[in-house]
Amino acid sequence: MGGPQIITLGCRLNIAESEAIREIIGREMPNAQDDLVVVNSCAVTAEAVRQSRQAIRRARRDRPGARIMVTGCAAQTEPETFAAMAEVDAVIGNREKMHRTSYLPNGGSDPVRVSDIMSVRDTAPHMASAFAEHARAFLEVQNGCDHRCTFCIIPYGRGNSRSVPAGAVIDKARELVGAGYREIVLTGVDVTSYGPDLPGAPSLGLLIERMLKGVPDLPRLRLSSLDSVEIDERLFDILAHEPRMMPHLHLSLQAGDDMILKRMKRRHSRADAVRVVERLRAARPEISIGADIIAGFPTEDDAMFENSLRLVEQCAIVHGHVFPYSPRANTPAARMPQVERATIKARAARLRAACGAQRERWLQSLIGSTQSVLVERNGLSGHAENFAPVRFATPQSPSSIVHATITALENGALIAQEAA
Repeated sequence: MGGPQIITLGCRLNIAESEAIREIIGREMPNAQDDLVVVNSCAVTAEAVRQSRQAIRRARRDRPGARIMVTGCAAQTEPETFAAMAEVDAVIGNREKMHRTSYLPNGGSDPVRVSDIMSVRDTAPHMASAFAEHARAFLEVQNGCDHRCTFCIIPYGRGNSRSVPAGAVIDKARELVGAGYREIVLTGVDVTSYGPDLPGAPSLGLLIERMLKGVPDLPRLRLSSLDSVEIDERLFDILAHEPRMMPHLHLSLQAGDDMILKRMKRRHSRADAVRVVERLRAARPEISIGADIIAGFPTEDDAMFENSLRLVEQCAIVHGHVFPYSPRANTPAARMPQVERATIKARAARLRAACGAQRERWLQSLIGSTQSVLVERNGLSGHAENFAPVRFATPQSPSSIVHATITALENGALIAQEAA
């Protein structure tokens, strides 16, 4: 089949690491990879774990003779769940998944190879240099998280926060640009916590300044999800005024009610989130805002939910990621009074509808404008700088950046033709 099959669930960091796994296997095991399926799992919600199990079963049906190896956050946090599946040949932890020996047929006598992720102190020696399905590259600059939000299992899947030295990031960015990538997305578990563990405690803003200076041929830089409370003045100035930084920000807001935020153990208030968005929009009106929002967190009553619903409109959230709350074992929120599942489902639907309405109005407002679009590898679609999805009326050169006139909106995507 021309290489291992890598099935990726979850976040942009998982996408980056899946490509690193593909590269490791291709480099180290060139003659022993066609019979291998690697499922890079997600543990952010119970639904994500269910989807990971579903992907494993589907892979076994599709490739009955393949070795199936499961890694990622779900494998790290509940290895026994996957070890018990008849379809699974090996379970590999988040630390072990970057070791080539993990993928050898006899890579270890124990089919479950999951070590203590909290003992890991380094990160991203792999940093993938190729991305099979994307015109943009995802570059890991940070991993792990030192915060302990009451709903979140991810620190136990990723370990404590650790950062990649700026020199290594810049070297990899140069390599990616040299390979033809026109946009790089900086990824991590808690990207805005970058730096305190490195000599001199550099900030994310300083890393970006050094990267833009050190890689002058990179036309587009984007950030993955940010914690709004950690956007300092240096980073804010870059987001607001640097033309090579894309006008698109995804914030980890989670809720719009102060009591729920406190019970989540978040470090910002509703007013903090609104203030950041208002400041950014005042400085850069074209910026688009995305956000993670949890529906039905324990103890959330109707009034608290309405506060989250109003936040969607107040912050004009057009890239909404809505998560119905699901209890994760051994987290404090799992021991709090739970909201009924039917109520959670209904609230999630209302939040998605509110985000959808904001998105529809925003996309409609772009008709008639000219947008700079990075063309995907199919030559027929791409994303504008504000991350609006674009489809072209005629094929374009893959991985190019074109100036396109937006002529219509169809099925959630802007229709464009190359500007004269």
